[in-house]
This record gives sequence, structure tokens and C-alpha cells, in this order.
Amino acid sequence: VQLVESGGGLVQAGGSLRLSCAVSGFIFDDYGIGWFRQAPGKEREGVACLSTSDGSAYYEDSVKGRFVIRADGAKNTVYMEMGMLKPEDTAVYYCAVDLANRCSTMFHSDRAYVLKWFDSWGQGTQVTVSS
Repeated sequence: VQLVESGGGLVQAGGSLRLSCAVSGFIFDDYGIGWFRQAPGKEREGVACLSTSDGSAYYEDSVKGRFVIRADGAKNTVYMEMGMLKPEDTAVYYCAVDLANRCSTMFHSDRAYVLKWFDSWGQGTQVTVSS
């Protein structure tokens, strides 16, 4: 499994970005694909997760109503549309795959435990939001 993120950049507060995660090496069936972020000096945290089996999406509270995760199965790509960006959204963003598809419990579980669920990770893309 290989994941490649793209779409990061510098944007002003209130602006928007679309991140892409190109997935190769397996066929979308029943997996969880998550977006995570890690700011300097902080732990990696989950932001959103998409269940490929039914398209259900789950979000961390701070991004609800601002971020949308969706998939294009034909392109084997998962997107995260980020709107109303804030300086505190500045981080390196990663996508990752959970072969057991535990998206529905991701944001109710211990963060360190959740990180271990995800087997394959991309290299990350930097998002910087200026005030």
C-alpha cells in the first residue's frame, strides 16, 4: 500500500485548501482512510476518517463544519476539503489506512492507541495558515 499526499500550502486565515491522498496497492473495499495532522511540538492527532464501505465520515470536533472528507473511488483518491482555516490548523497533514476500518470509534478512543490502528502512512503535506 502506498499513499501520497498533496495540496498543502500557505493560505490566509479564513481561506480554503483541498488536500489529496492518492492510494495505490489495494482496491477500495472496506477500509478506513484517515487524515491526521501534527503541529510542531505536538502529538499527531486524527482529523477525519472515511469508511470506504459505506462512505460514512467522522471528524474531530475542532474541524466539524469546516472540513469534509470524501473519496473518488475511480481515482483511488481521498480528498479533504478544508474551509474557514485557522492559524491553529497549521500542521503537516498525513493520510493513512486502517485495514480494520475502525473509523466509527476513532474519535472516542485513546489517541496513542488509534495511531497504531493505521498501517500505512503517506509522507505528509505542509499546511500553513497565516493570521
